[in-house]
Order: sequence, then structure tokens, then C-alpha cells
Amino acid sequence: MLKKTLSQTGKYIELMRKMFAKPDNWRLFLREIPKEMEKLGINTVGIIVLVSTFMGVIMTMQTVMNTENPLLPRYSTGLVLRDTLLLEFSSTIMSLLLAGKVGSNIASELGTMRVTEQIDALDIMGVNSANYLIFPKIIGLMLCMPMLVTMSVFCGLAGGCGVAVFTDMITVSDFIYGIQYAFIPYYFTYSIIKSFFFGFIIASVSAFYGYYAYGGALDVGKASTNAVVNSSILLLAVNVILTQLLLI
Repeated sequence: MLKKTLSQTGKYIELMRKMFAKPDNWRLFLREIPKEMEKLGINTVGIIVLVSTFMGVIMTMQTVMNTENPLLPRYSTGLVLRDTLLLEFSSTIMSLLLAGKVGSNIASELGTMRVTEQIDALDIMGVNSANYLIFPKIIGLMLCMPMLVTMSVFCGLAGGCGVAVFTDMITVSDFIYGIQYAFIPYYFTYSIIKSFFFGFIIASVSAFYGYYAYGGALDVGKASTNAVVNSSILLLAVNVILTQLLLI
């Protein structure tokens, strides 16, 4: 098990070394980045908005129902929702969701190219296939992650505000005051910093498993599964490290 882990780590580092080389054609490389941003980032906006909004509604309702104590101020609901979204949900939980959607997409795309020998053809032609295929995906996802995190925070707060508007569980004034109360701007910065790291992990780990998916269609499926599982584990491990470095 240890030998296999070290071998996989070494192959991953070697792939990253090949990927960070100077692009063979800058114009072609720069043209690919907007395409990857659309495919990996913009096309995931719908699921991010949907999940974040409903989670904002659910967290608001749960917080109100579980903090019915005269010693707790009513505005604490907005404060709890705001900090939960900023510190963990919109960065970490959304990244885990993206690891499943975007990660499997990257792994299956590159895996299909590998088993159909398209990557081998690029290598034979002298093209740095790792740089040409993987680097734009990493750059594109990393550029989109802050936008997705910001949108997730906004939609989560909007969902919570909807509870205040359409129910009598909490007043709008209490909810808005809670969102504004004792706000620490660095929490948003912390969330954005994490999103860059998470974007790199999702794209690079998924690309690694897809790039080395030798075999047939079954191996592409296995590569997609391994990409989602291992990128999710690595996301959680890096989240612990970043929390230790940036908050404590």
C-alpha cells in the first residue's frame, strides 16, 4: 500500500513538472482557457445556485428551531449562517460537490483520450500533451473558483433571507442585523484563498487519473471514481492545513 502510494505520488509530481513547462503555442494555450472556464466553471453555476440556496434555507430554519433560547439574541441566526457559509460551506462543501461533477468530467475526458490513443498521437507529434491538455483546465478552474464561492455565499444568504421574508420564524430586520453583526472581512479572504487551492487540487488530481487511464472503457470509469474519491480526501486534508495556517 505504501509502495503504491509513493509510486502514485511520484507520477503525480512528474506530471505536474511536465505540465508547468512553457506552452508550445501561447496563442492556442490562451484560447483554451476561456473554453475550459465555460466548461468547468460557468456550466456548474446552476447546481451551485440551487444547492446553496436550499442549504441557506435549511440552515436558517434549523438554526432558528435549535436556538429557541431567551438568552440567545434573535439575530444570532444570521450571524451563524453568514460565518458557516464563509468559513466552510461555500468553499469546502461546494468544492466537494465540484470534485464529483467537474473532477469526473476531467478524468473521463482525458481517460477517453488516453484509451483512444489521442494523447499518444500528441506525444508522437512532439506536443507536450500534459501542458496542452491539463494546464488550461487547472487555470480555468482556479479562475472560476472565487466566482463560484462568492455566488454560493450570496445565494445561501438569499435563501436564508427568503425564510425571513416568507415565514414568521425570524424577522427580516433581525436576520439582516445578524449578517452585519461583528463581520470579519478576513473570513471572505480566507474562503477565496482556499478556493484557489481547492480548484488546483480538483483539476490536477482528476487530470492525473484520467491521463494515466490505460485500458478500455471500464478503466476510464475506474479513473473517474478514483479521481473523485482521492481529490475529495485531499481536499479535506488540505482544508485542515489551511485552517491551521490561516485562522489559528
